[in-house]
Amino acid sequence: MSEKFQKMYYDENPDAAHDLHELETVLLGQKMTFTTDAGVFSKKAIDFGSQVLLNAVHFPENSTLLDVGCGYGPMGLSLAKVQGVTATLIDVNLRALALAEKNAVKNGVTADIFQSNLYTNVSGRFDNIVSNPPIRAGKDVVHGVISGAYEHLNEQGTLTIVIQKKQGAPSAKNKMTEVFGNCEVISKEKGYFILQSIKI
Repeated sequence: MSEKFQKMYYDENPDAAHDLHELETVLLGQKMTFTTDAGVFSKKAIDFGSQVLLNAVHFPENSTLLDVGCGYGPMGLSLAKVQGVTATLIDVNLRALALAEKNAVKNGVTADIFQSNLYTNVSGRFDNIVSNPPIRAGKDVVHGVISGAYEHLNEQGTLTIVIQKKQGAPSAKNKMTEVFGNCEVISKEKGYFILQSIKI
């Protein structure tokens, strides 16, 4: 697999030839259907880390949620569908965003979906932020997800991310503790750590 291909899912305009897939899955006990494509993250199945994160969180109905690096939408859309959050989904990848918009309609979910490189186009604050950060984009991007979250959370708001131990969970935990003053491992499974900080 070429380095160029590995990087496509966090490029603004992936140039991989289209290869559409329909995924039928169950997330949070709810049947969901997603259209995926080449050039987006985890096109052939819902990423296991995203599933571990979803199973670890429960947000109040009508609370506001920001999904950073949403891809084609599995986390933000399923949380909106099942837990009734008011979801905003952002990604730098325009192909992924187009899919997320289609998947919102396909699953009967209303969400605010737009392009943003990290938090550059995000205004306002949210009750909760979730992210399955693009590890291959590098440590600076992962830490950017963490450090930028603080200013975009309401008081008592949470940042929850999933990251594999071997891909930098200890470093991410240290960064979250540095930014928020706290970080808890709320779940872990098969090497995936779910890290959560609270804005206090």
